Amino acid sequence: MPSVLTPLFRHPASPLQELESPTLRQGGVRLLIKRDELLRMGPGQALSGNKWRKLQYNLQSARDQGLETLLTFGGAYSNHIAAVAAAGATFGFHTIGLIRGERPEGLNPTLRFAGACGMELQFISRSAFREKQEPAFLNQLQEQFGPFYLLPEGGTNSLAIQGCRSIVEEVEQQTPYFPDYWCCSLGTGGTFAGIITALNGRAKAIGFSALKGDFLAGEVAQLLQSSPLWGDKRGTWEVNGDFHFGGYAKFEPYLIDFINGFYQQHGIALDPIYTGKLFYGLFQLIEQGYFPKGSTILAVHTGGLQGVPGFNERFGKLIEMRP
Repeated sequence: MPSVLTPLFRHPASPLQELESPTLRQGGVRLLIKRDELLRMGPGQALSGNKWRKLQYNLQSARDQGLETLLTFGGAYSNHIAAVAAAGATFGFHTIGLIRGERPEGLNPTLRFAGACGMELQFISRSAFREKQEPAFLNQLQEQFGPFYLLPEGGTNSLAIQGCRSIVEEVEQQTPYFPDYWCCSLGTGGTFAGIITALNGRAKAIGFSALKGDFLAGEVAQLLQSSPLWGDKRGTWEVNGDFHFGGYAKFEPYLIDFINGFYQQHGIALDPIYTGKLFYGLFQLIEQGYFPKGSTILAVHTGGLQGVPGFNERFGKLIEMRP
């Protein structure tokens, strides 16, 4: 008898689309986009993209262990919180989200969505949130909530890395042109680590950091060292920290202009936290001649579009979206 989780594993590959642009022609490069934002299931646009891939093996592990509750952590606008809530509603898990900071007077669209999916929202202080990996704190949560399957903030663990490897595996089936460069936005590093392990040195991977600081390269290295799927292929990846726009969730008007222009020209929506910064940075590097002429570049659209309504609610309707 098929498992209720079967659709997570037996799904059509997300589309691979080649982009046409004067910038690409002038740079002499090809750009393919892995449209993972179109890979979605359940309510809204939450269980999609890299969140789908990160959660699929974790959900199977929770089911195999007989656990009926998923507990995780995140910020008030977290794509991961929304995805876990949607996964719970879709596959019959009770979900608990521990949200960083005090409960706001009015919930934003992400938290309203999570609540509508049945997620139990618990707001904890920032100091307590920093203890989310401490055994004593986790033991307290076990006493409070009973048995649960723990999903880390952002969803990154070894099973998430395993799920994200399929990005490379699918692309290999979709095009005879194995890309020279594989690019994605970078938050916790799980998607990027999955791509690196699947490439195994056959091409260069570039992660575009959405966070300020140079710590993410070290965190990716730790993920790779702890992964049984990682071969000894040093120097085949790098983290680019030039396009974070001041840090997580920071932006400038010209980033918004780029996102809206990209949507108008290509019909592909981007978000201002991750994918907008990825594609802005990528086009900047192409214009600067970073990629040798004749190169094929693969960029992964990891999703994250569920966060755009909350961004527009907070800052004014800056980003154009499909009705």
